[in-house]
Amino acid sequence: RHFASSGFPVTWMPHDPLASGFTFNQYHANDTTRKVKAATKTGTTICGVVFSSGVVLGADTRSTNGETVADKNCAKIHYLAPNMFCCGAGTAADTEAVTGSVSSELLLHRSFSDRPSKVVTALTILKERLFKYQGHIGAALVLGGVDGNGPHIFSVYPHGSSDSLPYATMGSGSLAAMAVLESEYQEGLDENGAKNLVTRAIKAGIFNDLGSGSNVDLCVITIDGAKELRNHQTYNERSCNLRESPLVSEKVELNTSNLTRATAASKPINTPRAIQNL
Repeated sequence: RHFASSGFPVTWMPHDPLASGFTFNQYHANDTTRKVKAATKTGTTICGVVFSSGVVLGADTRSTNGETVADKNCAKIHYLAPNMFCCGAGTAADTEAVTGSVSSELLLHRSFSDRPSKVVTALTILKERLFKYQGHIGAALVLGGVDGNGPHIFSVYPHGSSDSLPYATMGSGSLAAMAVLESEYQEGLDENGAKNLVTRAIKAGIFNDLGSGSNVDLCVITIDGAKELRNHQTYNERSCNLRESPLVSEKVELNTSNLTRATAASKPINTPRAIQNL
């Protein structure tokens, strides 16, 4: 027995780690319950360039689902306001959802303020929205527009960070596109020069990145408004059209002998007659 400074007896007991206030017996459960899901690999090439009186945005049109091409003519340039558009790379549902919600907020802001939206306003909303979800919204964006302060190009990353540059590119084909932009961009470009530069940058992504492909979409934004150039250039077209081939008759007969009504059976019935007609 020991006596404290107050004079009262104090009983000393050996330290028991299991009786302490903290226990780490279940630390191994973190390995199974707190695993961070790996980011989904997506494929896209998007870019934007500032020229003398506006901006030019560009994107490819291939949409992939793993190793499968899901859509050959997907629109990746999204409307935000009459004076600004946004290219999206990443998960298609996330890019469409976040740009659609921001477009609605900008519309309400214009209605209440009775003035055109500023590009930095859209940038702030996008940054706050993406930062809030800590990268779980898979949207990598290239924002472009023209307002009272001139033309602007911003790149917005999925975690909420952003860059302000005279040219920007994102997506899996961004390395090939950036090589073209770095070597050929010049200050004081006119509209045609900017359109040709963006087209070559997207083309580099189409032919050097398996996740990018099909066509080139452009959007030219100036102080007078925006022009969407859907399928500005088309690549990888089929060299032979089945309908136009001379080896195929104009009228292609459909073999219906092996088809049944939906209410009759759940799968076709392979009768001897049907096999003979095949």
